[in-house]
Amino acid sequence: MLNQLLWSILLTCTMAVPASAAAQGFPSKPVRIIVPQTPGGASDALARIIGRKLGEIWAQPVVIENRAGAGGNVGMEAVVTALPDGYTLLMSYVGTQAINGALYKKLSFDPGKDFAPVATLATLPFVMVVKADAQFKTVPEVIDAAKKGRIVFGSAGNGSVNHLVGEMFNAVANVKLVHIPYRGAAPALQDLMGGQIDLVFTSLPSVAGSIKNGLLHPIAVTSARRVPSFNSIPTIAEAGFKDFDVNPWFGLMAPKHTPRELILKINRDVSEILRSKDVIESFANQGAQPYTTQPDEFAAVLRADVVRWREVVKSSGAQVD
Repeated sequence: MLNQLLWSILLTCTMAVPASAAAQGFPSKPVRIIVPQTPGGASDALARIIGRKLGEIWAQPVVIENRAGAGGNVGMEAVVTALPDGYTLLMSYVGTQAINGALYKKLSFDPGKDFAPVATLATLPFVMVVKADAQFKTVPEVIDAAKKGRIVFGSAGNGSVNHLVGEMFNAVANVKLVHIPYRGAAPALQDLMGGQIDLVFTSLPSVAGSIKNGLLHPIAVTSARRVPSFNSIPTIAEAGFKDFDVNPWFGLMAPKHTPRELILKINRDVSEILRSKDVIESFANQGAQPYTTQPDEFAAVLRADVVRWREVVKSSGAQVD
C-alpha cells in the first residue's frame, strides 16, 4: 500500500511538470532500456546498438538491463509500472507486444494498450535453420521430408514468434512439423546442434555468426524479400508461397502516461540515429533494416498487429496460463 501511495505521489509530481520543460532538460541522469529477453538475441543486440548511440547524443549513460521471464512479461511489467518520466524504456518487438495479450490470459496489464509507443528501430526477419550436415537444405526438401516422416522443430516457447511462424509454415505448406517448445531460443539451438531436433525458426541475429562460420545452414528467411546483407538466403515466398511474409518490427516503448513532448524528443533522437551510416551497417550485420516511424504511426502498426497475431494465436491453439 505504501509503495502504491508513493508511486501515485511521484506520478502526480511528474505530471505537474510542464511537458515542454521536461523534454528540454531530458535526460539529466542515466536512462534504462529494459530488454525482456536474455542477452544474445535480436532485441538485446539492437538495444545495445541504439543504446550506445543514444548515450553519445544525450551525454548520459544508457543502461541495457535484461529482465527475461514469462515470455517477456517480467520485463514488460517492470516498465508498465515505472515512473512515466522517460528514464525507463522497453525494448520491444511484435512478439511480446502484439502476441502476449492473446497468449497469456492472466496478465495484469494489456501489452497492446498500456504502453506508449515511442519509436520503431528496425524490421528483422526470422530464418529457418538446420545443422550444416542436415539431409534437407531447401524448403521443398523440408516439405518432402515432412510428408515422408517425422520432422521436429524447436521454438523459444509456446506462442512465441518462433513457434507461430512454424505453424504458419505448416498451414501454407500443408505439412505437420512437430513442435517442441523450449525456454528461450538458445536451448532450442543447442538441441538443434546436438541433433535432438531437426530445425529451428529463429531471429536472424541469433544465428548470424553460426551461419557465417558454417555451423548452421539457413534454409530460408521469413520475409517477403531477401535480406540484403544475407542475400544468398532465399525466402519461403520464393518456394511458391508468395504471400508468406513475417518480418517483425522492433522498437522502444514507454510507460503509458509518459508526456508526449518527451516521447517526441526520444523519437526525433532515435530517427536521427537510424540515419547514421555506422548504425545502418551495424544493423545490416544483424540482418536488420532501419525502420523509422512517428509515434502515432507506430501506435497504428501495433493496433493492426494485435488483431493479426490474435488470429494466428487462435488458429495455432497456443495458450499459456
